[in-house]
Amino acid sequence: MKEYLSIRDIDLKGKRTFLRLDLNVPLSGKEIRDDTRIQYALPTINFLLDRGARVVACSHLGRPKGQVVPAMSLAPVAEALGRFLPGRVIHFSSDAAGPDASASAAALKPGELLLLENVRFEPGETKGDQELAARLRPLAPDIYVNDAFGAAHRPHASVFALPSMYENVAMGFLLEKELSYLVGRLGSPERPYLALLGGAKVSDKVPVLKALSKKVDALCIGGAMAYTFLAAKGIPTGSSRIEKEQIGVAKTIIEEAASSGVLLSLPGDHVAARSIDDEAGARPVPSQAIPEGMMGFDIGPITAQTYGAAVSRAKTVLWNGPMGVFERPAFSAGTLAVARALADATGLTVVGGGDSVAAVKAAGVEARISHISTGGGASLELLAGLELPGLKVLTRK
Repeated sequence: MKEYLSIRDIDLKGKRTFLRLDLNVPLSGKEIRDDTRIQYALPTINFLLDRGARVVACSHLGRPKGQVVPAMSLAPVAEALGRFLPGRVIHFSSDAAGPDASASAAALKPGELLLLENVRFEPGETKGDQELAARLRPLAPDIYVNDAFGAAHRPHASVFALPSMYENVAMGFLLEKELSYLVGRLGSPERPYLALLGGAKVSDKVPVLKALSKKVDALCIGGAMAYTFLAAKGIPTGSSRIEKEQIGVAKTIIEEAASSGVLLSLPGDHVAARSIDDEAGARPVPSQAIPEGMMGFDIGPITAQTYGAAVSRAKTVLWNGPMGVFERPAFSAGTLAVARALADATGLTVVGGGDSVAAVKAAGVEARISHISTGGGASLELLAGLELPGLKVLTRK
């Protein structure tokens, strides 16, 4: 595991500290529907403020594509921070790298925090623009801290270009915790090591599928991506969604798993319907083959039981991606069963990816999971062995 500087290792008193966070929370109007990411940011914020740092915090929210989109403003997040940090002085600037940000940052006192407006309102953020980074740097020129694991795989200006300009760079507590599990614990797992992968597309997970098919002891596949694997084995999938261009990839992964001695399991039964809107017509299909005219939308009860038993036997379990369209009640049972199986497991359990995290919360078992990762794409790339741009620039010299 590479060596990174922690905020514990730095003299923070009075230092103007740039803090990159992931406060990309879901909003309904100005109401925050899920404040998990704000809660996860609090330990690092409190640590910095307690030690007298002058903190300029930066985050993105949504995908405004370089435009000012009022519905994606971080103003509601600034208000929430004020509630979560009673007694703290929290400021908010109406821009990310403009005159208000400059004036507000210059006026900061030790132990105060300024939250910048959505950095993706700046066209240069997602382009990794050096000019934008150069405008952000004077706001907090002493120290750069990254605690935004969910954005660490993006070579964006505030994640990659900006820290490259600092001599003093460090990671926050959330980023530290993510690496301790995803690189440390999963890098040297207790065995048996089981991975459950789901979601819609094989194409989204090819690198991690190839990496895990050589590292784990067992791999259980669900979600729509399972139908591409079934098609690769010549098993009828009815009208289910498959990626024809990924069938060859699926065959390769099946072969590589077999040659590595990895037990790769596919659904043996399904919950199917004529269409995703035909919840009333949803019915169990007790065979691995899906009848013509039917589409699979969830693993069946036998598969859910089989996957759950595999979880109970494992000493390390990684889960990324739902087993079906769990947002629809008729197709949620398989995903919720897997979530409950992880909660009952005695081994280490790690859950990553927004949909999997939502499923864990829907099942009411969030507190019983060893580690819930805040990064979907970032966790997948890290598990696939890729170097994340946001981590590369934090490596201790």
